[in-house]
Amino acid sequence: MPRHVVFVAPTPTEAAMRFARALAALDDVRVLGVVRTPPPDAARYYHDLARVDDPTDVRDILAAVELLQRRYGRPDRIVGVQEELMVPLAAAREHFDVPGTRPHTALLFRDKARMKDALRAAGLPVARHRLVTSPRDADEFAAEVGFPLILKPPAGVGARDTFRVTSRDALRRAVARVSPARPVLAEEMLVGREHSLETITVGGEPRVWSCSNYLPGCLEVLETPWIQWACVLPRALDAPVYRRARDLGFAAVRALGLEDGMTHMEWFERADGSLAIGEIAARPPGPQLCQMTGLVHGIDPYRAWARAAVDGELDAPWERRYAAGCAFVRGVGRGRVTAVTGVRATAAALGGALVEAKLPTIGAMKHEGYEGDGYVVVRHASTAGVRALITAVVETLKVHYEA
Repeated sequence: MPRHVVFVAPTPTEAAMRFARALAALDDVRVLGVVRTPPPDAARYYHDLARVDDPTDVRDILAAVELLQRRYGRPDRIVGVQEELMVPLAAAREHFDVPGTRPHTALLFRDKARMKDALRAAGLPVARHRLVTSPRDADEFAAEVGFPLILKPPAGVGARDTFRVTSRDALRRAVARVSPARPVLAEEMLVGREHSLETITVGGEPRVWSCSNYLPGCLEVLETPWIQWACVLPRALDAPVYRRARDLGFAAVRALGLEDGMTHMEWFERADGSLAIGEIAARPPGPQLCQMTGLVHGIDPYRAWARAAVDGELDAPWERRYAAGCAFVRGVGRGRVTAVTGVRATAAALGGALVEAKLPTIGAMKHEGYEGDGYVVVRHASTAGVRALITAVVETLKVHYEA
């Protein structure tokens, strides 16, 4: 009998379809899609589809899964990879009595205030924080921790709508409209080198891990228009700081209660050598970081996620074989992209180390996020080699916008 796996992927992005393809390649699996926009080649990935208007609305997901259940019986798994879907998917699993992460655990990973409460209760280092529901809350928290502070949505994604405030006047302007129905999360600002840590967890136990270095931190990129963000996965992780981060990440996964799947944790290395957790998500990392995790270990990361999430198995040993990096293409200015220069020179400088590139689209509006308008992924036998290649991209490939 085939196993029926519901995969909720609202739009057919290339990243989402890599996960769908990995699911479809598992033994005895039929992928049943819940989508808002079907891919043009849906038959390559899906045995059947159910369409929804709002894939983040648990009622739409329940209705779609109910339709698929009438056709094929109760699904064996209900999965997805987007941050916004983690809690609705957990509710659907509970409703249909399907194995996998339950709402309590999904909320701990999704709601940053609950997450930090749980991590601190487990004795793990996190930024001091408060869920602000009034200007008075904000004033009291600022008096406790001082400035600068970070303000963010309690259940945000990446660094969207995240910013620092450096004075009481700025704080009062920022929280003037908060209320119990519209809270904001205020945090002590963590200062230091920013990194990520990825894990695969099977049966509640983290089994393998990887680390990356952010160059520089995401918030600094958002605040500084001329900086291009890069992410580097070093060739070796034998430095003590990475081992300490591994122990911290494994403890965080156990404290929050994940059973099977991937996690992505952002952590800080402070000037005094201490470490602190920024936040952790119960999903694979973003597209290029997921791809690079596979590149450095010589594995298919999408299959590794599928095997953990569906089969509860570790697909392959993670032997660190390479370094990898991604330069996110971002220029100075605003408006629409008018030109991209230095393409041939960049390609020549990278040579065989070039893995994948997405150039900015001429005529598209500038993307305001830290990931910019495109990216270039490279792989090399050494960390120094990757850093040199990333420097070549940043110095040679330029994006131009309308005046």
